[in-house]
Amino acid sequence: MTTQMERTAGRRLRPTNIGIATLSLVVLIAGVAFIGCTKENISPELADSSPLAEGQRIFRFDTFGDEQYWTDTARLHEVVEEHLRPLKALGLGVKVDLDKLNLLKFVMHNPFGTSGTKELLRENAVVGVQATFDEEGNIARIGITCAFCHSTVDNALLPGIGHRRDGWPNRDLDVGAIIALSPAIPKDQKAVYASWGPGKYDPRFNLDGKNTPLVIPPAYGLAQIENETYTAEGPISYWNAYVAVTQMHGHGNFSDPRLGIDVKQSPDMVGPKLPALRDYQHNLAAPPPPEGSFNVAAAGRGSALFGQTCSACHVGATSTDNNSGKLHAPAETGVDGAYAARTANKAYRTTPLRALWQHPPYFHDGSAATLADVVAHYNRVRTLGLTAEQQRDLVEYLKSL
Repeated sequence: MTTQMERTAGRRLRPTNIGIATLSLVVLIAGVAFIGCTKENISPELADSSPLAEGQRIFRFDTFGDEQYWTDTARLHEVVEEHLRPLKALGLGVKVDLDKLNLLKFVMHNPFGTSGTKELLRENAVVGVQATFDEEGNIARIGITCAFCHSTVDNALLPGIGHRRDGWPNRDLDVGAIIALSPAIPKDQKAVYASWGPGKYDPRFNLDGKNTPLVIPPAYGLAQIENETYTAEGPISYWNAYVAVTQMHGHGNFSDPRLGIDVKQSPDMVGPKLPALRDYQHNLAAPPPPEGSFNVAAAGRGSALFGQTCSACHVGATSTDNNSGKLHAPAETGVDGAYAARTANKAYRTTPLRALWQHPPYFHDGSAATLADVVAHYNRVRTLGLTAEQQRDLVEYLKSL
């Protein structure tokens, strides 16, 4: 029987009908001639001798043993094996690494059927997903990596198929819809997962049963940032461990008495990898704004306004006062406090401002669709008294960061 989630995914993919799909296949085959297309703002695969190569390998390909959940409990290997065709996967926001893709083999394995999806997995071309196969060619084990949510592609060949961009949040990825495809998820939980939509994830729902999803944040530009999370529970390795163990369901250890979490699994397949993973993430620079994407003169005026109205919280080069330990009650900034109430600190840090042009929507919950909405929000809540023209100038400055 077709589930509501499958019908929803089907509606999302409706524009990809047979005619368009056939045209896409023609473009795909023709794309063989363009494998060398320009790569901008991407993270190339590092040489084995690079000190960062191990961190990159962990970020892109290490599941931390989370197959124990995604295969043994969630049974997602069955969903992929039997139902998840390439076009449907792309419609759910899953990305394909063009540099791993053997186009000829993919086409030969029926790009419109589940055999096409399996071929992409065999080639290690599905960003953030790892699979192994049995002797009959069926998926034996499947797991996810950090890159599943925190990498995207540049769409060099087709939407969803291109060169990797590590650290860029995948705001197309419908994580909830993918989880809800699992036959092991109860119906009431499927409804919650289905409510999140693309680019959002609730990293505590499976622990406390509450539902206030967050936008997936970027994992670049963090080298000088003390605390990675929206609510500043700890530095990047704290959050990497939390996600790897409690969300990805990796085989490792995580403990935080403030949250009542104490998970111990042996062997620990997470902890020893955290330093290399951190070093690689710290090496991911925020992408610069595209040339011509903002008005230079207006941004200059906006920079002066930013210094007058925003720099008390967005301090210095890191643009956050959290590096000095400052947190803000939700009422201070006029944002929803429901998520903060579920966390150890019950407050929000000032978010570092990095590559804002690249990852709308804004605020922890995505409640501001555009930078203009962000500026209008603070103009109202903080009583800044900015004119319409000044707000536009401030937006141009934010686009330049």
